[in-house]
Amino acid sequence: MSSKKIDGVYRTRSLGIAASGVQDQYSDGKAAKVWHLYIGGKKRTDEYKEKLVGLLKKHNVQTVLDAACGTGVDSLILLEAGFTVKSVDASDKMLKYAHKMRWQRRKEDIFDAWEIGEGDWLDLANCEDSITHPEGGYDAVVCIGNSFAHLPDFKGDQSLHKKAIHNFYSMLKPGGILIIDHRNYDYIISHGKLPNSSSKLYYQGDRIHNIKTSVLNVDGETKMITLDYEIDIEGCGLSDGTEPVRVKDDGSEIHVSQFRLSYYPHTLKKFNALLEGVFGSDAQHTLLKDFEATVPENYVPSYLIHVIQKRE
Repeated sequence: MSSKKIDGVYRTRSLGIAASGVQDQYSDGKAAKVWHLYIGGKKRTDEYKEKLVGLLKKHNVQTVLDAACGTGVDSLILLEAGFTVKSVDASDKMLKYAHKMRWQRRKEDIFDAWEIGEGDWLDLANCEDSITHPEGGYDAVVCIGNSFAHLPDFKGDQSLHKKAIHNFYSMLKPGGILIIDHRNYDYIISHGKLPNSSSKLYYQGDRIHNIKTSVLNVDGETKMITLDYEIDIEGCGLSDGTEPVRVKDDGSEIHVSQFRLSYYPHTLKKFNALLEGVFGSDAQHTLLKDFEATVPENYVPSYLIHVIQKRE
């Protein structure tokens, strides 16, 4: 059974196509509608902002391509921190919220100058109809939030992954950095679930009711990880009363919004090889665990963040 066939059988709904070469798992709008509930509010923003902005400033970054901007929440953080940001995403459903945010704050100079475009990682150079890439490249390309794992491996040789990483590389100026992450798939593959000590750094929403993990193995090899999300939408104006009902630990009933996202299971060893195959084995490459350089001995990270530099 090919990877493409596996993907077609295992999914329960059409993915849709947002841009050439990249399939849009957000095409039905379900995830986009409740994304702000999933990621959380100010507490998440403050902690996450400190880590991300600090990392970029450490590398003297000024210009950033947010290559998986989604609803624009990370771009907003970076804009307010003083970076020059260009933002792209393959999902028009997610971008709708980024455009709305830009429009609401269009009278502020940084938002008036903010360029947002629909584009995919396999053809980044041709986003020029919606954004203008800086001459000489960006100081940083950012692709985080486990976004890269959405890109499938239909051919079974990771050629699409390699092409996307090469395109990120081509967007960088000499000395620029790529910040890219993935979930701790080594743990998920071996345990069949997310880490118990799952980091709340990225997604701190107190309305996450449940996340179920499914692992698809074919001939002894893990081909796909699927997460089924249930988000509590009770009392926030998003429920029409037809959604599934769940019972919370306190016995109260809630309506939940459900969406499913599937991911390519990047193991650490293979992802290191993927990056260094493009940037070079001698490239400066740092691994952070939930944005920390050092963690306690028994700590199980939820996210592995790679910072790799293009040679001068």
